[in-house]
Parts: sequence; structure tokens; C-alpha cells
Amino acid sequence: MEPLSPYSTRGLGFSNVLCRSEEELAELKGTQLLNSTLGYKDYVQNEFLKVQEEIIDPNRHLFDFDITQKDFLWAFGILRSRAFPPFTGDNLAMVPFADFVNHGFSINVEEPSWERKVTGLFDRQEALIMRAPTAFRTGEQVLMQYGKNKSNAQLALDYGFVERNGEEGSNRDIFTLTLEISESDPYFADKLDIAELNGMETTTYFDITQGQGVPESMLTFLRLIALGGTDAFLLESLFRNSVWEHLSLPVSQENEAAICKVVLDGCRAALSGYGSTIEEDEALLGQQLDARLEIAAVTRLGEKKVLQEIQKSFEEYNVELDQLEYYQERRLKNLGLMGQQGEIIFWEPK
Repeated sequence: MEPLSPYSTRGLGFSNVLCRSEEELAELKGTQLLNSTLGYKDYVQNEFLKVQEEIIDPNRHLFDFDITQKDFLWAFGILRSRAFPPFTGDNLAMVPFADFVNHGFSINVEEPSWERKVTGLFDRQEALIMRAPTAFRTGEQVLMQYGKNKSNAQLALDYGFVERNGEEGSNRDIFTLTLEISESDPYFADKLDIAELNGMETTTYFDITQGQGVPESMLTFLRLIALGGTDAFLLESLFRNSVWEHLSLPVSQENEAAICKVVLDGCRAALSGYGSTIEEDEALLGQQLDARLEIAAVTRLGEKKVLQEIQKSFEEYNVELDQLEYYQERRLKNLGLMGQQGEIIFWEPK
């Protein structure tokens, strides 16, 4: 291992949020990045306790130094920061020197830069090939894209840096909305069945990117969650194969009002949890900041801007609910019982 010692110690000073103190993490108050960081730290702590009991304690004579939880957390952060597809998930691996390639802020190619190939006699060896995502001049540093669709929170958690929105066309201001069908819902089983038939689960996550609005699939899922009362007939087995299509459009004013309330309440609650305002973060980013403060300010600002955008969108939509066309009106029009202006058509026998 001696020849690899420079490699194994590289990154001791990296800015990964996993290695921050509680005081430093307070700068992330209210952010989804903080929630993710605390979740990972709890996971790593539990894993360390298991490794300590099963491996470290029974074999202390094999180690020439004490392995602490802090060491284990650092190693976990280093592993996350250097693992790239295809060496993730069940194929998790570190490839010395190949994973020194830095992130290129201006690279917009989505295809993975690494390719795993089987080589050698009888295909017994494996090789890692890196394909340059763009042309580089002789002597120029080779760069790769760490994940075009990753949010700043993901970049900060995995690699210890962020991209300011607008840098090299970057748009990494993303907020993840978590929607859940409550198990206490009297129609839980029917709603879960419909969700699963359409590729969703009890709890479903929607990434909202600044300037791109909310996906139609989220509105459909929200209508399913809020479905009840006189609209519950759509949950009957008769509609099972068509209900998702019906839910892709407004069902009733009561249902639309309910989904607006859910989203608006959620946005207001999330916005109230931050320790700074948008104006304060914008002013802070106008100063010279170290990496730690920049990550906190960029992440806070980006999340709040997305939340405000969602809030404004649903507030405007909420005041237009009495002007929308709902399921019953569409149904009557399809049957020829309602005119285009909403008037009821009465058919008289000849």
C-alpha cells in the first residue's frame, strides 16, 4: 500500500459537508442538504458501530492505529466523492488515479465519461476507459461532468462544491417535493393500487428545477392523493384503467383547491425554516467567501428561489379555479349534453 499512500491521503482537506461540525452545519439550517447530511451521518454511525463490533474490535492487533467514527465518516465521504458510474451501487469501486479527473463546469455532455470493458486472454481482465467528453488541447487539463442533472445539494454532499446558477449555463437550483399517500386515508388501498399501476409508490419524489415549473405527473399524483368525497367514484374498479388519464386534468374545484392548499402550506412551512432571507443570501454571495460559506449560501438561496416560484405559481392558479373545466363538464360535453359555453342542452323527443 505504500506506493498508494499519496492517493489514499489525498482529500484530507476537502469541503465535503459530511465532515462538518454541528456549528458549521447550522449554516445549512432549513435546507434539504442539511436533512440529507444528517441522514447520511446517522447511517454511517450505525455502520461504524457494526464494523467496530464485528471487525475492528476482534482484530485490533492488525491495526497500527485506532480507527474512530470520525475516520470512518471521512472514508465514507472520500468513497462517495470518487465513485462514478459504472462503479456505483452494487459495483461500487475506487479506481486510483482515474478518479483524479476533476469536474468541468462548462461540460454539458450527459454521457458517462467512464466505460468498463472486459479485456485480456479469455476476457479475464477488466479495464477502465475514460472517454473525453469534449476536445482538449495538448497540455490542457482533462475534465469530466460529475452529473449534469445533479442539484447543488447533491454536488455539495458528494463532492464538496456547488455551481452558482448561471455559471456556464448552469441551473442546479432544485428542490425535491415529497408527496405521500397517507395510510390513514380511507381509500389508501385503491390509491396505492392506482399509483403503482402508473409507476409510482406510496411516497414519490419530484425534483423541481427553477424556471421549469412543476411536472404534470406531480399534479396528477396530487389529485390522486386529494381524491375523496363526491369524487371518490373515480376510485372504483370500473375506472381503474382510465382514472390516471382523468386525473391528468382537473377533477373538481374542491379537489384542485385541496392540492393548492397542500402545496402552499408545504412551501410556507419550508420557507419559514431557513435562517436567512433571499436578500441576505444574495448580499452574502456578493462578497468573497470560503468554500464552506459559499456552499451554504448558494444552497439556501437556490432552494428558497424554487420554493417561492412554486408558491407564486400555485397562488396564481388558486384564484383561477372557478374558471377551469372539470370532469363533470367534460363528461357532459362528451355526451352532447353541454354546449361549449357551459349551457345545458335538453333533448326533447320528436
